[in-house]
Amino acid sequence: MEAIRSSIACTSGAALSSRPASRSARAARLSQRASTSQGVKLAAHVGKRGNANARRTVSIKAVEVKEAEVKEEGACPMGSDTEPEEYDLNAIVAPENSKITLKDTISLWTTNIMQMYGDAPSVDGAPVAEGAVDDLVGGPLFLALQRYFEKYGGIYKLAFGPKAFIVVSDPLAAKEILRTRATSFDKGILAEILEPIMGTGLIPADLETWKVRRRAIVPGFHNAWLQCMVDLFADCSDILADKLGKAADEEEVLDMEAQFCSVALDIIGKAVFNYDFGSVKKESPVIQAVYNVLREAEHRSTFYFPYWNIPGSSLVVPRQRRFQADLKLINDVLTKLIREANESRTAADLEDLQDMDYEKVQDPSLLRFLVDLRGEETTNKQLRDDLMTMLVAGHETTAAVLTWAAFLLSTHPEIMAQVQAEVDEVMGDSSRPKYEQLASLELVRYTIAESLRLYPEPPLLIRRTVEEVELPQATTDEKIKLLKGTDIFIAVWNLHRSEALWDEPNAFNPMRWKSKFENPEMKGWGGFDPSLVKGFYPNEIATDFAYLPFGGGIRKCVGDQFAIMESTVVLANLLHQYSFELACPKEDIGMETGATIHTSSGLPMRIRRRNK
Repeated sequence: MEAIRSSIACTSGAALSSRPASRSARAARLSQRASTSQGVKLAAHVGKRGNANARRTVSIKAVEVKEAEVKEEGACPMGSDTEPEEYDLNAIVAPENSKITLKDTISLWTTNIMQMYGDAPSVDGAPVAEGAVDDLVGGPLFLALQRYFEKYGGIYKLAFGPKAFIVVSDPLAAKEILRTRATSFDKGILAEILEPIMGTGLIPADLETWKVRRRAIVPGFHNAWLQCMVDLFADCSDILADKLGKAADEEEVLDMEAQFCSVALDIIGKAVFNYDFGSVKKESPVIQAVYNVLREAEHRSTFYFPYWNIPGSSLVVPRQRRFQADLKLINDVLTKLIREANESRTAADLEDLQDMDYEKVQDPSLLRFLVDLRGEETTNKQLRDDLMTMLVAGHETTAAVLTWAAFLLSTHPEIMAQVQAEVDEVMGDSSRPKYEQLASLELVRYTIAESLRLYPEPPLLIRRTVEEVELPQATTDEKIKLLKGTDIFIAVWNLHRSEALWDEPNAFNPMRWKSKFENPEMKGWGGFDPSLVKGFYPNEIATDFAYLPFGGGIRKCVGDQFAIMESTVVLANLLHQYSFELACPKEDIGMETGATIHTSSGLPMRIRRRNK
């Protein structure tokens, strides 16, 4: 069971990201502000789209998804997919009797026991993965699940005594779980693990709490704010660039994974609650507490017995005492920031907040937005949970994708040279990337997307059925019946590296995102169509749920554009000045599973100044 619990760590760090809302008025302002040829070209594209495409409203009643056209309210630079998918949140309701009772659990376990050790026929119809528990330890769990996938197919059962997990590596089934019948599933064990840290933040929240918080948080990721954030991304990466320059001059080997973790923490601190961690340049008790809490989340994910739930464990067990102390330190900081924000509150309507000139705003953080939003009344405890969730999730994913992007580029120097040539051409004499240049940094964005395909963050998604569900499969007409209370792993790693879904799936090829891919043998799967890519990256819609870097459906991470833009700006800024050279054999860079995919012992690199 330790190996199974370790999978929870793979699911907790999905980036909190969102498709920015936008309005025709802001499209016009962007057109006025654009001064470079790239900016004029981009703003013209925005204005042209201002009233062209209708946003989708997805109404979900119980388990049925319907799409309807609604009035367009503006556009963002990369097309309609940068806008938030609008849901009628009032229509999103859980099925009747969705609470999983002890009776449901006993019934499920009894069914599994009778199938595994008796003569009872399979209820679900999924093949049972046969193997020893030892097959799942000694390495990342998702690699073991990949071996079973190659043997048993897109949906199989992994059983340990009465406990069983359905492992899904099929795009049709993933789409059914995440989108078509999203309310038939909850977050399962993931919510139980994360609750002590994130409380009722967006990731672990129950459906009703999630609806309330999504309604409040998503409008904060609007276009004007994201434009402001590009300058913040550049500011923070400039500090890292200075550090890399000194390392290059002194021929110092740097652990770039640690550097990317630091810059990602600094960005999320400023963006979410206007707090300067300054972790690129220094260490502090708060920074150390944040990392200790992250490690404790991973420990709880991988330990086979939840001893921390035993009354008094936080007083007796040293690591639990330390965890409580670290959590208190972070909570004290967040409480202080929330109190100060409340004391200086200036209530405003949503329209006014989204139409502000954020270049002149002293505190453009999401905390400021949530506190000032008129009609948004919430407790300090809920604000704390929101901030903690965004801190953990927003930091982990970006750090991981930058780490693996640097690794892949350093092991493919010809592609790194192509990316640098694009950066040089687009940025020209600019010392840092600008918002209006992001659309033209195509190869940089494809590199980010390809890094997320090869090293998905997280490599597993977790769900649990709250009612009986039948899952379709792309390779057969037979459906898999899931009983209420069944735990599910959506194996994103398997989907992203499936030979049935990708051409040369294990190859690093950023330009694959320009070519259409289909497979008639995968019945019902729409393939990848680059013409459907409307946002900053090719998402689950363009790939018909074969590519899930930020999940999909109603519980998709609410800031995917933020994360992609952040990664693009940081990577472009650094590649404009430096080249990366791996300081060890690439075979020495192993993988570990935490909230995301980490290297096993860092990413040692030599930094080289570019001769331009």
